[in-house]
Amino acid sequence: MSTHASHSCCESKRWYQKKVWWVVTACFVLGAVSRAFPPSEAFAGAFWDYVGKIFWPVTLGLAIGGMMDRYVPKEYVSRLLARPKKRTVFYAAGLGLLASACSHGILALSMELHKKGASGPAVISFLLASPWANFPVTLLLVGLFGWKGFLIILAALLVAINTGLILQCLDQRGWIEKNRNTVAAEGPFSIRLDFRKRIRNYHFSWKQFTQDIVQIGRSTVALCEMVLGWVTFGVLLASLAQAYVPAHWFHTYLGPGLGGLLVTLGIATVLEVCSEGTAPLAFEIYRNTQALGNSFVFLTAGVLTDYTEIGLVWQNVGRKTSLWMVLAGVPQILILGYLFNRIF
Repeated sequence: MSTHASHSCCESKRWYQKKVWWVVTACFVLGAVSRAFPPSEAFAGAFWDYVGKIFWPVTLGLAIGGMMDRYVPKEYVSRLLARPKKRTVFYAAGLGLLASACSHGILALSMELHKKGASGPAVISFLLASPWANFPVTLLLVGLFGWKGFLIILAALLVAINTGLILQCLDQRGWIEKNRNTVAAEGPFSIRLDFRKRIRNYHFSWKQFTQDIVQIGRSTVALCEMVLGWVTFGVLLASLAQAYVPAHWFHTYLGPGLGGLLVTLGIATVLEVCSEGTAPLAFEIYRNTQALGNSFVFLTAGVLTDYTEIGLVWQNVGRKTSLWMVLAGVPQILILGYLFNRIF
């Protein structure tokens, strides 16, 4: 009875009554109309270029998130990523190695992990580690920076793990929000044995397959409503910055000193849209300034301070968690960036 009521509540609003779809539609209409006005051609080109870069990673992230909602029980995620133990943070960072999606594709997966019961610290560690620790971006960074690409990846993982551990301490003191989605398995619980049991009891049929597809579709749409508005807004602002901020300004003010690092931090906050997209720009900064620390700050701080990410964490995980994520992570990134500039 309660399930039916909940379903009816979810169905009460049609798509055109939800703000997220109006935001997405308005941004795409703006990007299309801008092509007709010569002064706006640069913005339109940047906008569609960003859309092309993030479309498949975001789509993949949403699809995987929908499948996770259908097939991964909450008990599994809660068992691995909700317990207040240090290894939980390492599990979350390690899970990032398997997530081959850009930072905005990871957003969908992170929010799905949170819905499934993962703790705030684990979600943040996964969110910070995934854009740089996954295999495709590892190859991209090493291809651009050589062996120094490994330094960037290891430093990013260090920040992700340290930030997760700091948030875990805050969580134990009640300074950040608890995840109400966490489900405790009753009695002794083995993921391996439970998985085998579920496989044995699953009987494939056309009816079952149809039900799975429908449920995956509904879960994916729900994730779209959580993620797409913020992603599109981020693309809009980044496109404006790329179109109307002079390129020489970057090279003039991005020196290896503390001032250059702070300017880089500000630019990264505005421009970060996709890890694959920002990696070449980060190398361009390094090629012109020889400041490896600035490139590191541009890459990692861009993910951490991105308004899309902060907004989603603020709305779905918690306000305190989003603020502490920035307060705990940014100083680490600036210190490592400064050391990189001094040593390399």
